[in-house]
Amino acid sequence: MTAFATLVLSLPTRDSTVRMRVWRALKGTGCGVLRDGVYLLPRDAPTLPVFPEVEAQVRSASGFAMIVDVDFRTTQALDHARSLFDRSRDYGALVEKVHAAKASLAKLAKGKAESVSRRAQRSFDELAAIDFFPGEAKAQAQEAVQGLLGEARRLHSVGEPQALRGKVRRVNPDEYRGRVWATRKDLWIDRLASAWLIKRFIDKEARFEWIGAPRDCPKKAVGFDFDGARFTHVGSRVTFEVLLASFGLEADAALASIGSAVHFLDAGGIPVADARGLETVLRGIREKTRSDDERASKAFGVFDYFYAAYSSN
Repeated sequence: MTAFATLVLSLPTRDSTVRMRVWRALKGTGCGVLRDGVYLLPRDAPTLPVFPEVEAQVRSASGFAMIVDVDFRTTQALDHARSLFDRSRDYGALVEKVHAAKASLAKLAKGKAESVSRRAQRSFDELAAIDFFPGEAKAQAQEAVQGLLGEARRLHSVGEPQALRGKVRRVNPDEYRGRVWATRKDLWIDRLASAWLIKRFIDKEARFEWIGAPRDCPKKAVGFDFDGARFTHVGSRVTFEVLLASFGLEADAALASIGSAVHFLDAGGIPVADARGLETVLRGIREKTRSDDERASKAFGVFDYFYAAYSSN
């Protein structure tokens, strides 16, 4: 049986400020309400530490508050307790908003579309954080949000490469030393990460050309992340992952971790814990830099830090 913590409280009616503060704090925990003044959370809920904070606030306002542990000993009682945490209606409302947003994406500018997509992802993350007994509704909402993110990328990623079929083949690293590497300008997640990987692990003497279209690629340059490039998306792999496989770098766990984050941000799929943080930092770099050279230089330092952190695990 699942163990629960129960917060029992009674607030002084005269202090509306404390009442509102307590209400907001409890709402943020995702707690269930057994009855007025009796609030329930699973013992392993990450928001449980809020209960003692609320207890202290209530007592300091001359109210009554007490936390007790509860074990439901019958299946019927446990089912009732779990039903208090059913998020199906909330997920359903989110899915409706996502579908409406997806239908309007084509009319939005790139920045606005990105903002709408991020807001939907943030709403899902906040809801998932208080979904202590997830089910099919969560999976459906996650699929809808991923669909929105993918559609935003498709509509507003000019020149985004189409994935090739087939297998990724190993190459001779010696043939890719001291080369010029070319990719599409206005660098973003996959291209930034791939350029970093090239410079740090594949070709330390690499020079880069940021091109406007595939036809602008210099003849002797090694192209990456555009249609017709030597290294680009293959199957479900984004360019960063293709480079890992092509140059035999997949065994490096730190690089693989970065690859998982890049894949999620570029192509969607399974959420990765650090991906949103990486995206936020890179988005800040994009806002503060004026050229792709400057953006790449700043981003390389970020990936260096991520690699160092993953390597120390």
